[in-house]
Amino acid sequence: MKQFIAALAVIAASLAALPASAATDDASVRPVHRVDPEFPRFAFRSGVSRGVVSARVTLGADGQVTAVEVINAEPKRVFDEAVVQALSQWRYAEGRPGRRVDVEIAFNR
Repeated sequence: MKQFIAALAVIAASLAALPASAATDDASVRPVHRVDPEFPRFAFRSGVSRGVVSARVTLGADGQVTAVEVINAEPKRVFDEAVVQALSQWRYAEGRPGRRVDVEIAFNR
């Protein structure tokens, strides 16, 4: 049974809270396939009930995610691995290789 009640994924085309260098290359880039991250068991056992991870994904021409970089996480290093594993499975429409998209994933128990 999954250990999370809900994981909310929000694509941020342009986040005001992040510096301009973190803006999405193309505001029209949207995922065509998403995989929700699982709430880590160790976080649950440690009493962590919520968190937020901001990440940047780099896309290949075929829409596959070629890289995931965690930009910020609260709490630090608790949800990073789950986010990287999930975002690595996301798919986007074909386009220019090297496109970058900023993603924010919120965890709530």
